[in-house]
Amino acid sequence: MRRKIFPIIIAAIGILSFFEGDFGDYIVFLMLVVGFWLIYRGFKGRKVRPQKEELPFLTKEKEAYYKKLGMSEREIELFRETMNLSKQQVLRLQQNIQKNAKLKAIDLRHDTLKAAKALFKELVKDPKRLPEASQFLYTHLPNIVDLTDNYVEINGHEVKSKEVYGKLEESAQIIDQMADLIVKDYQQFVSEDLEDMDVEISIAKKNLDHDPDLSTK
Repeated sequence: MRRKIFPIIIAAIGILSFFEGDFGDYIVFLMLVVGFWLIYRGFKGRKVRPQKEELPFLTKEKEAYYKKLGMSEREIELFRETMNLSKQQVLRLQQNIQKNAKLKAIDLRHDTLKAAKALFKELVKDPKRLPEASQFLYTHLPNIVDLTDNYVEINGHEVKSKEVYGKLEESAQIIDQMADLIVKDYQQFVSEDLEDMDVEISIAKKNLDHDPDLSTK
C-alpha cells in the first residue's frame, strides 16, 4: 500500500509546484526524496552478517604446547581461528547430513564425515601441519557445507518442479564428488603415517622370519 501512496504524493507535489511555478524547489525536494529512498533501500536490503564465533578459552597447557612446537603468537591465533571455524563447518555438515536421506547415503558411501573429523583431530595433534591441509580447510570443507546447505533448503520446498528435481540431482552429484575429495584429503594427510606403518610391518616380518619361535606359521 505504501508503494502505491508514495508516487501519488510525489505527483501531487509536482502538480502544485507546476501551478505555483516553484520548479527549483520541486527539483530539490525530489532529489532529497530519492536520496532518502535509496538510503532506506540500502539499509533494508543489507543482510545482517552472522556474528563471529567466539574462540574457546586458551588454557595454559595448550598455550605451552603451542609454544613448545615453536609457534609464534600470530601462528597460534591463526591456528585457533581456523580450527574454530572448521569445527563449526564440520558440525554444520553433520546437521545437514542428518536432515536428508540422500546426503546420508553419500556420507555412508564415502565416510566423509568420519574423514573430516579424523583430519580435524590430526591437525589438533600437530598444528604445524596446518598448511598441508589448506585444500581441505579453505576449499573442500567450506564448499561441501555450502552445497549441502543449499541442497537441504531447496529439498525442503513443498512444491518442486521438474527443473528443481534436476538441479537437486546435479547438486547431489557434485556433493558426492566433494565428499570423495575430502576423504582423499585425509588419506593424503596421513599417507606418511601409513608408509611408516608399512616399514614397521616389513621389519617385524623379517624379524619373525629370522626367529622361528616367534613365527605364527
